Amino acid sequence: MSRIAKRPIAIPEKTDVSYSAGVLTVKGPLGELKKTLRPEISIKVENNEISLVPVRHSLDVLALWGTYASHIRNMLAGVHTAFEKKLIVEGIGFKSDVKGKELHLSLGFSHPVMRVIPDGLKVTAEKNVITVSGMDTEKVGQFVAQVRSLKKPEPYKGKGIRYSDEVIRRKQGKKSV
Repeated sequence: MSRIAKRPIAIPEKTDVSYSAGVLTVKGPLGELKKTLRPEISIKVENNEISLVPVRHSLDVLALWGTYASHIRNMLAGVHTAFEKKLIVEGIGFKSDVKGKELHLSLGFSHPVMRVIPDGLKVTAEKNVITVSGMDTEKVGQFVAQVRSLKKPEPYKGKGIRYSDEVIRRKQGKKSV
């Protein structure tokens, strides 16, 4: 049983929440988020609270119960304050630049790498730090993970793209005689 989903979720001020035909819509100062939810979880919006109740008790439905509660909390937080993640690009000659709706990266390959920035995300690149922010935490996390996977940090010199709070375990390397 989910302890997260048992408690009702409070709706903050200046936020409109509606649920109809399996689609939850959250509107706030930063914009609007929509999410399609499965009917195994009953969702009720009343008295500035959202309550979730599983329709039947099976393992997959109980797993969805807590997951949906977390998704709804993230949606409510996202329409008020944007989620932000930072990437650090380390390495000689490694560069990042935002041109229009594309992120251009020089990562030591024979060609520059370009990634299209999804709608709803704001990306800035200053020196060796890429900052990605947006309302939808899933979009932010997915885009940051895709960019990081282009050149994961290596353990000897630490070159590559890493999260700002990530710690790379370093190896010693070759020993001279």
